[in-house]
Amino acid sequence: MATVKKDIEEVSEKITTVKRIVKKRVEKLQDKRLQETPLSESTSWKDLEFSHPERTVRIGTLFSGIGAIEHAFQRLGLKHQIAFAGDIEPKCKQSYFANYEIKEEDWFSDVREFDARKYKGKVDFIIGGAPCQAFSMVGHRLGFEDARGTLFYEFARVVKETSPKIFLFENVRGLLNHDKGRTWQVMYDIFEELGYDVKFRVLNSCNYGIPQHRERIFCLGFKKATKFEYPAPIELEYKMYDFLEDYIDTKYFLKEKGVKFVTSHKNRDKSYTQINGDIQLCQKRNQQFNWHGDFVYHPDSELTPTDESFDEFVFDVKDVEEKYYLSEKVAKYVLAGGTKNFKTSTETDLDIARPLLQSMHKMHRAGVDNYVTHKGRIRKLTPRECLRLMGFKDTFKIVVSDTAIYQQAGNSIVVDVLIALLKQLDVTKYGV
Repeated sequence: MATVKKDIEEVSEKITTVKRIVKKRVEKLQDKRLQETPLSESTSWKDLEFSHPERTVRIGTLFSGIGAIEHAFQRLGLKHQIAFAGDIEPKCKQSYFANYEIKEEDWFSDVREFDARKYKGKVDFIIGGAPCQAFSMVGHRLGFEDARGTLFYEFARVVKETSPKIFLFENVRGLLNHDKGRTWQVMYDIFEELGYDVKFRVLNSCNYGIPQHRERIFCLGFKKATKFEYPAPIELEYKMYDFLEDYIDTKYFLKEKGVKFVTSHKNRDKSYTQINGDIQLCQKRNQQFNWHGDFVYHPDSELTPTDESFDEFVFDVKDVEEKYYLSEKVAKYVLAGGTKNFKTSTETDLDIARPLLQSMHKMHRAGVDNYVTHKGRIRKLTPRECLRLMGFKDTFKIVVSDTAIYQQAGNSIVVDVLIALLKQLDVTKYGV
């Protein structure tokens, strides 16, 4: 009995000790409030020149997707070498190999099985954006080893094994507030534990040349203590329409059911659905199947979306509630040509309206009352347009299905934001 009592006391003491450690850690996290690195107030990043354009920057990417940083280097015309890259999605590999030069042995599918030690001293810049899970608060240190089992740990591990001069970690803005800020605090501490001078800031792509509201955290780690400020925003010169294609396949146009949904009363005023927007909403990986997001209205005329008379329709599709659409059954009656002994016009969309009747609510036939139709059509953005709105030029080869490229575009990093960062960094300083 005494032994059991002693064991209970020992366990109780251990639990108390762990609770005390956790409490102290939480207090430390709360006291240490991380501040975003400020924006530059000096020369605009657009006007900056690279100091060593003759150097080659050796890059390694994790969770590589379709290679946003690789495309950024291509657009800038900078010398670079892909040391390694990888993604668990096989179709990402198809897109990647079609657009970039990389050896098969330098590609990995599962980062958890990737041994990066052979690349130590052979990579200057590591880039990645791992999906992030919460950390357990029962660990004694909540440092590098306590992150084991998460995909973030794999990113940190590769940084540790390769010791690059600089790294870039990109993720969703919500990471900063995840678990009341504890998750981000642990990540930040781990980067410092690995010996890096850490900077971070949330950047929105619409402030760097791309008309898309896409806020992401960009965390930079420097092997040496570095004075750095993030690139200042620039004035947006283009609207979403400037990125649209001229000729669109009919498969991208919504059918009647889709039109009714996106123009319905409950959806048209939502912040996550828009028609003919100037700036794209944040692009998603399920863009193809998502009934919320960005849609384009095409009038059935010679007008283009940028013409002054574009909005001079009989009505605005955004202002028509679903209840005003005729059901299939009623539409058949309204548009019926009559019977043997009673003929009526089926004409709609009149230039001059028929006399308005007090009894219009009773749904007379078209020859008696006034009806209008949507002469234009509503469509989704095409895969190429989605790529353009992520900063990928039309030189980027599409070699996979629409479904796959929609997902790949939605998961990518906006190339133009990366270009701003590369110029602000003067990334050539880190080359060889």
